[in-house]
Amino acid sequence: MPDAVQGGPTTGLGGITTVRSKFLVALSLAAIASLALVAVACGDDDDDGGNGGGGGGDGETLQTVRDRGTLRCGVKDGQPGFGNIEPDGSYAGNDVEFCKALAAAIFGDSSKVEYVLASAQDRFELLSSGEIDVLIRTTTWTSSRDVGLETRFTTTTFYDGQGIIVGADSNYTDLASLEGSTICVTGGTTTEQNLNDVLGAAGVNFTPLTFEDDPSIQAAFIAGRCDAWTADKGNLAGQRAAFPEAEGGPEALRILSATISKEPLGPVVREGDDEWFDIVQWTVFGVIAAEELGVTSSNVAAASADPPSADVARLLGVGFEGGEVFDFGASLGLEPDFMQDVIAQVGNFGEIYERTIEPIGLAREGSLNDLWTRGGLIYSAPVR
Repeated sequence: MPDAVQGGPTTGLGGITTVRSKFLVALSLAAIASLALVAVACGDDDDDGGNGGGGGGDGETLQTVRDRGTLRCGVKDGQPGFGNIEPDGSYAGNDVEFCKALAAAIFGDSSKVEYVLASAQDRFELLSSGEIDVLIRTTTWTSSRDVGLETRFTTTTFYDGQGIIVGADSNYTDLASLEGSTICVTGGTTTEQNLNDVLGAAGVNFTPLTFEDDPSIQAAFIAGRCDAWTADKGNLAGQRAAFPEAEGGPEALRILSATISKEPLGPVVREGDDEWFDIVQWTVFGVIAAEELGVTSSNVAAASADPPSADVARLLGVGFEGGEVFDFGASLGLEPDFMQDVIAQVGNFGEIYERTIEPIGLAREGSLNDLWTRGGLIYSAPVR
C-alpha cells in the first residue's frame, strides 16, 4: 500500500532576509505560478482521456460515463451471490445488481454496464487510473484505503465478517483447533492481514498459503494443499453453495462459528468528484429507502401515479397532492424520476438481497443486513 504523500515548506530561500530580496522572490514565485496555471490548462485541453475512464474534477466522471454510453463497473467473476459469471456468460450477484442500479439511475437502462474484472491485486489501480468508474467488488471499507488510496466509500451494502471453512468431516471446531494447520487465503487483502492478526494473538501456529483468487483456492483445497480456507463469510457461503457435487457438494464443507473481523462492503469511487460520489451514494440510499417505504418493482408504477405519502413522492420524483416535484434527481444531475427506473428494473434493497444473497444460504432476518426497523444496520439517510 502506498505511503501518504508527505509535504512541507521548501528551504531553498532560507538565507534571504532583505525586503527588496523578498519582493523580488515574491514576483518570481508569482510568475512561476502563472506559468504553471497556463501549463495545466493546456494540459487539460490536450488530455483525451486515453486511460479509458477519466474522472477527477467535480462532474467529470458523470460526463465521461454519459459520453461513453455505458458504465464501467469493477466486479468479481467467481463469488456466487456477489459477483459471478453464470453458465450463459452473464454476470450475476449482489454487487452486480448495484452496478445495474447505477446504470438505471444514469441512463434509465440497467443493461448499460460494462463489467470489468477487478482482482484483489489490481482493483484500486483500475479505479485510480480511470479504467473503471466505480468499484463494486466485496471491498472492505478501511481507514488506510479510504485515506491512503484517495478513494471514497459510499454507504455499506453488505455487512460481512471473516470466517473459516473446513471439511465437514474434519476435527476442526474452533480457532484453537487450527493449531499446525495450513490455511488458504487470498493474498494482498485485509483477509490475509486479519488471519495473521487474530490467530497470532490467539497463539495459534499455522501456515498461510496465498493465492490470487477464489477458484485457485478452491482447487488447492480440493487437492488437499490446505486444511482450511478463510474469507468473508458471505464469500464462504457462496463457495459452499456452489461446491462441486463431485467433491461432495455443499454438505462436504462446514463454516466455523467464529467471526474474526468486521467487513463493511460497498461501492468505492475516486476521491475528488463529489457529484459522482453523491450519485452512487444516493442510488444506494434510494433502494434502501424504497424498501423502508414499501415501494417495490411491482408497485412502483402505481406509487408514482398516486403516491401514498410525501416521502414516496420525493423518492420517485413526482408531486404530492398537487404540490411541486422535489428536486432530488435534479440536485444530482439526473432525471427527476430516476429512482422509478432503478426500482422498476432492479428492485429495492430487499428484492436485491432476496434474489442474490438468500440463495447461497444467508438468511436476512435477524442479521446485520436487515432493515434498521427490524434490528439490522441497513438504514437510509432521509430523502428530503
